[in-house]
Amino acid sequence: MHDIRWIRENPEAFDAALKRRGLPAIAADVLAMDAENRNITTGLQDLQTRRNEASKQIGALRGKGQDSSAQMTEVASLKDSIAALENRQIDTIASLRSMLEEIPNIPSDDIPDGADEDDNVELRCIGEKPFFDFDVLDHIDLGERLGLIDFKAASKLSGSRFVVTRGALARMERGLATLMLNLHTEEFGYTEVNPPLLVRDDAAYGTGQLPKFEEDLFKTTTDHWLIPTAEVPLTNLVAGEILSESDLPLRFTAHTPCFRSEAGAAGKDTRGMLRQHQFTKVEMVSICHPGDSVDEHERMTNCAEEVLKRLNLHYRVVVLSTGDLGFSAQKTYDIEVWLPGQDRYREISSCSNCGEFQARRMRARFRPRDRKGTDFVHTLNGSGLAVGRTLIAVIENYQQADGSIRVPEALQPFMGGIEVIAAQGAG
Repeated sequence: MHDIRWIRENPEAFDAALKRRGLPAIAADVLAMDAENRNITTGLQDLQTRRNEASKQIGALRGKGQDSSAQMTEVASLKDSIAALENRQIDTIASLRSMLEEIPNIPSDDIPDGADEDDNVELRCIGEKPFFDFDVLDHIDLGERLGLIDFKAASKLSGSRFVVTRGALARMERGLATLMLNLHTEEFGYTEVNPPLLVRDDAAYGTGQLPKFEEDLFKTTTDHWLIPTAEVPLTNLVAGEILSESDLPLRFTAHTPCFRSEAGAAGKDTRGMLRQHQFTKVEMVSICHPGDSVDEHERMTNCAEEVLKRLNLHYRVVVLSTGDLGFSAQKTYDIEVWLPGQDRYREISSCSNCGEFQARRMRARFRPRDRKGTDFVHTLNGSGLAVGRTLIAVIENYQQADGSIRVPEALQPFMGGIEVIAAQGAG
């Protein structure tokens, strides 16, 4: 959500920022609606002042035994006028809110302009691509040959974009999540949270999923939403709160299932585990002081990168262009892991600084130490990491000529002594 006062003072800058996202100028429309609302407020104040004056006149006239019928008629008329204007203001405020809540966050000045993902800029590349002296397979062929990935069974149960993993690969997926949680809680100071997977409208609205992206979510018959990411419940832990500055930063992490309808992904990644209706992810969320969010963004990205370093996986970090930036983000780093089975990099984490955008929607504030009043916190979120995609990366990067998969050293403590996953390891 945007600060209407800032738009009033900076309409050209507001339109220029939206233009960077490829959106049309809208400040004039927003300010026209805002002006109408302010005029209504002024009109209501004038009517209420006149009604109070007329009411006093009625009392004075009655005290003198004089006729007050004209003033009583005026008061009745004013009451009707005020009610009509209040209803009009309710509609105007709703229209202004609806207009503002559909407008994405202002992009940070230091991100590249661009139309789409092709204009993202690589910042760093870590490690080297693995060398294979045999024809590499993708995770689909490797998993199915081992008998540990089953798309047919998942389709029978649930339809397309679902998967069943078994045996050692199911254990590896669990081990990956544990490795991530241990790292974030024991070394990076995040507090582990086990949040609800079903949330109300307000929570989905607070982080920007509603109303614009309703079609991307799954809704229950109880009017709850299945979370598309743990960002939603974790960030909303501070919704409506006024924190002390000394409470900041708050850092949360959670391992949860995530549910996405993939409404806009028709034809994209239909094979394999890359784009699923249900997947697991370890999420990181930070709630911090506005002056600290830039450094917190770098810190969070480094935390996500460390998981890949522990697994010795080759990856790169890119900064998203304005055309690829998410709705609530002002700046995003994508971490893309190398998948030899696809011969390309694929996103495994997005770490975003949302500034005060989500905090305004959630009404999440803090009290500064040095002055009265409150300020909005800044919110950040990032995958630390997407567990299913990390499993894919391990399967493909640690494959061997005979179709078996070596277990990375960092994962071996979670695998019950398994160092190599072969076909006989199924079950």
